[in-house]
Amino acid sequence: MLPETLPYWTAADEGRLLIKRCKACGEVHHYPRDICPHCLSADTEWLQAAGTGTVYSFSTMGKGEAAYTLAFVTLTEGVTLMSNLVDCDPAAVVIGQAVRVVFKPSDGGHHVPMFTIV
Repeated sequence: MLPETLPYWTAADEGRLLIKRCKACGEVHHYPRDICPHCLSADTEWLQAAGTGTVYSFSTMGKGEAAYTLAFVTLTEGVTLMSNLVDCDPAAVVIGQAVRVVFKPSDGGHHVPMFTIV
């Protein structure tokens, strides 16, 4: 974990999803990093996301108990991130469906934001 991402992981452990907003150009971005990928400014700030969004795209891999669903989720704030869809039937997922963030423990010690169908 990079030191610049510590607030992100601390918030995830607390059940909050953070994204970054650039004070120079106003764009939001994810994954968390200090330099804005849109204008390369270092003038960025943390923004607490609503934790809601829609499925942009998804794919289910594996079978049975080993199956998992990766998805690109577009947050209400406009940024799209890659995550997992959990606690739902992959066969019931459709593009554009509303989702909300949930946090799952990881082997690395921090909770990880994932999404479930609303």
